[in-house]
Amino acid sequence: MPRQIPYIIANEGCERFSFYGMRNILTPFLLSTLLLFIPIGDRTTEAKHVFHTFVIGVYFFPLLGGWIADRFWGKYKTVFWFSLIYVAGHACLAIFEHDLAGFYTGLALIAFGSGGIKPLVVAFVGDQFDQTNKNRAKVVFDAFYWIINFGSFFASLLMPVFLRDYGPAVAFGIPGILMAIATVVFWAGRKKYVHVPPAAPNPDSFSSVARTALLARAEGQSRPGLTVAGAGAVGAVISLCMTPSWGFVIAACTALVLVLAFGGIGVSMQLERARGKHTDAAVEGVRAVLRILIVFAMITPFWSLFDQKASTWIVQANSMDSPLLSIFGWEFKLLPAQMQAVNPILVMLLIPFNNLALFPLMRMIGITPTPLRRMGMGIAFSASSWVVIGMIQLWMDGGDHVSILWQLLPYALLTLGEVLVSATGLEFAYSQAPAAMKGIILSFWYLAVTVGNLWVLIVNAGVKNDVVSGWIAGSGLSPIAFQMFFFAAFAAVVAALFALYALRYKMVDNYRKTA
Repeated sequence: MPRQIPYIIANEGCERFSFYGMRNILTPFLLSTLLLFIPIGDRTTEAKHVFHTFVIGVYFFPLLGGWIADRFWGKYKTVFWFSLIYVAGHACLAIFEHDLAGFYTGLALIAFGSGGIKPLVVAFVGDQFDQTNKNRAKVVFDAFYWIINFGSFFASLLMPVFLRDYGPAVAFGIPGILMAIATVVFWAGRKKYVHVPPAAPNPDSFSSVARTALLARAEGQSRPGLTVAGAGAVGAVISLCMTPSWGFVIAACTALVLVLAFGGIGVSMQLERARGKHTDAAVEGVRAVLRILIVFAMITPFWSLFDQKASTWIVQANSMDSPLLSIFGWEFKLLPAQMQAVNPILVMLLIPFNNLALFPLMRMIGITPTPLRRMGMGIAFSASSWVVIGMIQLWMDGGDHVSILWQLLPYALLTLGEVLVSATGLEFAYSQAPAAMKGIILSFWYLAVTVGNLWVLIVNAGVKNDVVSGWIAGSGLSPIAFQMFFFAAFAAVVAALFALYALRYKMVDNYRKTA
């Protein structure tokens, strides 16, 4: 095992405590403190909008961080300098607890700072391995994901209590201190890391090959791929023009999705035209990236479901009964935000359970738990969790008093889905990415989270529409119950499509060669 791994793992544990510490109390803080000037009937919707807009930023800026690392600074320097921005964002949250502009500035700095960390720490872990010890990489990726949830568990358990008992300044200040510690720990291991230098300008880069494929002419043939890509660009412009009615975040993210989707389809239609001007390896590398992006696109509904446990599920928990619990004589009632601690503790249990029991059992009965199979199963489990949470909402809408402990079942199903999708996805993304694009391909992995949260904003905006709200009222469902069943159906359909695509996907091995 590379001796530098403990520095990266310890850094990730502290950073994840800081991130989840502030993220998991963000919705309760918005509802109870920062958004009190908004009419109570609109406060929940606005809190969800702010929360998911923040998450969109957190997972959008990795595009920038991955590009800077791959082309200029390298992974270590990018992670370190962006970590300092991250710390400054935490400081703003603690200082400007009653100032809307100051607090939102802090959220923006955290989102921007995380852009230099999220796509790169995972790739930086992978850089510490080569062909001689790559068999240990899966263990480290699992440990990496385990420590994420170790930090998340204690943050989810403690920060709601600090928010209630000591106020926002302390509750947001503690995660800031942990982020500062994470930065120092990462810096301390600087002389032990394997530093893969940034890639030199490459005439056979992904963007160069894609541009050649789109613009190249073939005698006697039109350029249908360029037409498709152009249609995506036109759609993006139209989306941006809708900013006054849709809002900037929805309009801009939709424009990005249209450019990527239609551009990718266009490139794939004409990719063979790039041969000759670019090497065969470069052309096949672009083909591999396009196939990976299809997988990423089909994972976006999972993130729609998963990230709402910190918004929609907390809103539901606010209206549930919290019974008096006793552990070793200590009596307490769970706060709504503390239910999120169920997720990381289950992750820490399920990862070793899957590796030691579930996956060996699957192999014994002749089913190989490939990464794509695991991810497809995870999407299906997440869909089932939202069916259960929707049924709970129906009981509550019917006037029943429901214990907050009923959320344990959907949390368990959603967490099983998370372990199968997210932990596996980190391994899948690194192993499938061409050597020169590991940072940027992992940025696209995180961009899937942005798109997942975009679906949430779109659905929330749609529910406000008079026609849609009238239709929901006619169905007999409350708006929140309707959204729950809608997202469950959305994920179930995509899980079926994912299973079909997985049958055709050919895995590759892109770990670096021995030094």
